[in-house]
Amino acid sequence: MAQLTERNFSSKDEMTAALAELLQAGISQGIEQDGEAVLLVSGGSSPAPAYRHLSGVELGWDKITVAMVDERWVEPDHEKSNEAFIKSTLLQDKAANAQFVTMKNAAKSAEEGAGACESDYAALKKPFDVTILGMGPDGHTASLFPNAKGLEHALTTTNTVCAINAHQSEVTGEITERMSLSLAGIASAKTVVLLISGDEKKAVYEAAKQPGSEYEVPLRAVLNHPDINLTVFWCP
Repeated sequence: MAQLTERNFSSKDEMTAALAELLQAGISQGIEQDGEAVLLVSGGSSPAPAYRHLSGVELGWDKITVAMVDERWVEPDHEKSNEAFIKSTLLQDKAANAQFVTMKNAAKSAEEGAGACESDYAALKKPFDVTILGMGPDGHTASLFPNAKGLEHALTTTNTVCAINAHQSEVTGEITERMSLSLAGIASAKTVVLLISGDEKKAVYEAAKQPGSEYEVPLRAVLNHPDINLTVFWCP
């Protein structure tokens, strides 16, 4: 099992403040210990306020690398691009000085682009300092979707990243082709933070803690991993 800490908050504002504090501490510690810090970020509404707050904090951003947890295989100007989201929320103001490593490259498909992406991620300092994950109502995290093409590889490879092609659903939308951290990539962090909002997702998370298939509920693979130091943030 993962090394698990659970923190419950009464509001999104409280959760945002705690997340911003955790990120600042993790980044500062990384710079102090190694001379640089690596932050892995997810898209989504939950971390956005913390990203905006951090962008204005003086942290020595020229020593910080920001990299993606996962990405749809779309161009950076696409409305569904996580890269565009991170650039508009985090990589502003003082944080504009950070180095940024994205996942989308010139390859026609995520599968074809996985090798080049792996090379980029292999060059990052490990362990990463902080990795931020979200979770969907289907139990996916990063872009590790239930029973997706590439999921078995993602849960077993020692590579940091992997190509995923999910089954189309209300959760995935029409864009099913993704690049994602593998399970090993998620485990390559000193601290992993999982953000959960609402009772529905809390129920999915609680179910994922029970025995069962990691292919049906990929979050279960993260919760079962003995080398992951996981802090779960939840608010209504």
